[in-house]
Amino acid sequence: MSHAIAEHQHVGLMPDQWPENEHFGKATAGKLGMWLFLLSDAFSFGGLLLAYGILRGGSDVWRQPSEPLLGINFTAGLTFLLICSSVTMVMAYAAVVEKNRTKAMKFLGLTSVGGGLFLCGQMQEYFGAFAFLFGHEGLVHEGLIFGQSHYATTFYVITSFHGLHVFSGVTYMTVMLVRTALGKYDDGNYNHIELCGLFWHFVDLIWILVFTLVYLIPLD
Repeated sequence: MSHAIAEHQHVGLMPDQWPENEHFGKATAGKLGMWLFLLSDAFSFGGLLLAYGILRGGSDVWRQPSEPLLGINFTAGLTFLLICSSVTMVMAYAAVVEKNRTKAMKFLGLTSVGGGLFLCGQMQEYFGAFAFLFGHEGLVHEGLIFGQSHYATTFYVITSFHGLHVFSGVTYMTVMLVRTALGKYDDGNYNHIELCGLFWHFVDLIWILVFTLVYLIPLD
């Protein structure tokens, strides 16, 4: 191990960087691993959305009259919030590259807050957790119950699976925020922040697909 580190130092590389490769460039093991993970995760979402399409396409009646419609306007606002969080993630990465710790912490914090607010929005949509603000008791209260129909079940499975990814991303970014505050990236070694950004952009992209297919396609 010490010999490998010495070789890296000899060619002017950080311990977590690889020499340039004709196929992968200077991609680190972490970046290749993240891309492989995201590819496998994309298949997971693809399977769920494919199942949703098959069930919906094969149903004579997709939504029962007693079941509520989804709140497109409210969820469009959450979608915009998530897109904005992708922008702040880009700015956080740029700040780390510039070795500006304070600026990086600010934008990582804003990105985490954006993800947290999205999760709060989902709790409101499902259970009316903030009904005192929005005047809406939630889809469960209105009769959209998990397991009672394909319409309800696919909605909760797909959106909550994505919500789990948002929660994971917020946790991931919080760890990166703490590490940034401790000065771990003051030397300009931005690889860890870049990996976090890749995951967050993937989560945002997947939500756009979910929002389009589950919310925007007319039910009738």
